[in-house]
Amino acid sequence: MWNGELLDLDAYLTRVDFRPDPDADAVTTLRGLHRAHLRSISFENADIRLGVPIALDVPSLQDKLVRRRRGGYCYEQNLLFAAVLERLGFQVTALAARVLLGRDGDIPRTHALLRVDRKWLADVGFGGGGLLTPLPLLQDAFEQQGEWSFRLDLDGAVWTLSSYQAGEWLPLYDFTEDPRTVADFEILNYYLSTHPSSAFVGRLLVQRTDEHARYSLADDQLTVATPADGPRKRVLTPQEQAAALRDDFGLELPRARG
Repeated sequence: MWNGELLDLDAYLTRVDFRPDPDADAVTTLRGLHRAHLRSISFENADIRLGVPIALDVPSLQDKLVRRRRGGYCYEQNLLFAAVLERLGFQVTALAARVLLGRDGDIPRTHALLRVDRKWLADVGFGGGGLLTPLPLLQDAFEQQGEWSFRLDLDGAVWTLSSYQAGEWLPLYDFTEDPRTVADFEILNYYLSTHPSSAFVGRLLVQRTDEHARYSLADDQLTVATPADGPRKRVLTPQEQAAALRDDFGLELPRARG
């Protein structure tokens, strides 16, 4: 399903600086790999901003995220991670989520995420402060991950993932367990990476979350948010932006034309 046989697993594990312990159980491996991926590969849309087509086949994802040490957005990140997990013997199902972030209304399910071994929610591609490690796919599941807290609620067939921020629970996204395929994501990927109304078109977005804070760069504005405090924002000079990309996000990005 996820073409894990096309993956250079050793190169990926070197990229994320993680080596599975042969004596560890599957859950320990899954949790460690998930956090290692997030620590090493940032969310970014620089190619979309430049009009470069986003390819979702495993060789292209590996070339970009592993060999060239770039980041990517949800489809790139989670489809690469699905191939890695498949190669390691996990059962992976792709799902689609409606990104909420406190919003209401008719929002399409455009975010890709993963169900692993039928009992874990895994997601290395949510730039808006998502999970650091997989969460049990259980009603009322709650977990503290670093200084962040997450919970899952189930209403009928719809799951909602929320994060505790600045004194309240903020719904991040909701989803069902209806499986998705690469073909489903190819269509969504084309729309989100090319349509003028897409939030990913026309501006640079780079994000990374660690145990203590979420770092977001929107063009030249850097935002740092913690679970306890509201966001702190400042505008960067071109030199400061380049330094932030390198030091905070581990990226050397291509420059915009013109």
